[in-house]
Amino acid sequence: MKKYRLASLTFLTLSLFSVAAHGQDYQTSIEQGLPDPDIDVSQLSIDELLERFNVPGVSIAVIRDFDIHWAKGYGIADVESGAAVNTETLFQAASISKPVNAMALLKAAEEGRFSIDEDVNKLLSSWQIPESEHTESAFVTPRMLASHTSGLGDGLGFPGYEPQVALPSLPQIFDGAEQSNVGVVRMARPPMTAFHYSGGGVTILQQLLLDTYDKPYAELLQDMVLEPIGMSSSTFQQPLPVDRDRNAARAHGISGAAMGPKWHVYPELAAAGLWTTSTDLAKFAIEVQLSYQNHSNKVLTQASTSEMLSPVGVGPFAVGFSLSKRGEGWYFDHGGSNWGFQAQLTAHKVNGYGYAIMTNGFMGGQLIAELSRRIEASYAFDSLAEPVRR
Repeated sequence: MKKYRLASLTFLTLSLFSVAAHGQDYQTSIEQGLPDPDIDVSQLSIDELLERFNVPGVSIAVIRDFDIHWAKGYGIADVESGAAVNTETLFQAASISKPVNAMALLKAAEEGRFSIDEDVNKLLSSWQIPESEHTESAFVTPRMLASHTSGLGDGLGFPGYEPQVALPSLPQIFDGAEQSNVGVVRMARPPMTAFHYSGGGVTILQQLLLDTYDKPYAELLQDMVLEPIGMSSSTFQQPLPVDRDRNAARAHGISGAAMGPKWHVYPELAAAGLWTTSTDLAKFAIEVQLSYQNHSNKVLTQASTSEMLSPVGVGPFAVGFSLSKRGEGWYFDHGGSNWGFQAQLTAHKVNGYGYAIMTNGFMGGQLIAELSRRIEASYAFDSLAEPVRR
């Protein structure tokens, strides 16, 4: 019996060592480069990639087996202070705010506040989508707004505001008032006739939640989504409070230099306002993965989570996420692009892997593309082949 226990303990120790070493292999391939003859940056280290693309810093979290396999920061968070990126560094998630908002929207529906298939104009009290020939035969619903199929033609896209500038109200943004720096939010086609990305549409959902709960949006999302999932470093507070700003990344321009203010402020919180870490974004994706299989329901039921991962029938979006098929796998994802920040969240619908990448530079998209390739190849996403490692 003692020999059996000793053998078991030895096997367990060796297994744990093997897993740790295996995880380090994956990380090394991503950090040091993964050769591809068609990609000239494929063998550059992460530090070299940062220099090549003029991106000061990046934060990465990789998901494997429905857990965070590893997370790490690289480079500089702020070229003016010289602070290094670490796993607690806050970045602007930009449009990855949208699926987080979608989860709150679906939670409100679960609570019986409204249906996501109701006429949104009957639910809004502070502002209404103006009636037009495009709404004569069909009304706009929250589902349509969350999936960019409502018929709105704004295409927004928000540049944000410098911290000292007085911010417009949401109705002023919708109507293109003088205080706003974007165009009007208006119907351009009948609902469900085409996919057209609409940041304005998601901002209308922000107004819907405000009208429904009569509570500050940042506080509402903290209570409904961020805290239950354990996204303890995340906030929708805009501008970012001083205590949180101490560990926040700066926005950087095309050359990697500071651009003036440390960051821009976004009153369009649902569409662009989340401050978070790559680790917290990975936690969010894992909760979606597990809830979809009814293994965790910290915010939503399995049925509600399925709405986030089921295309509505027009375009690639579900309620909040974009869906795509790669190889033999189906993925949910969302990118983000704010003034001086770029980010990406990608995860598999049923297998427990994915990643979050956050950058603080205008050219972060090119860096994200190369790091995504390395992660997917190293971990052999949707492949019968062995993982590719350096």
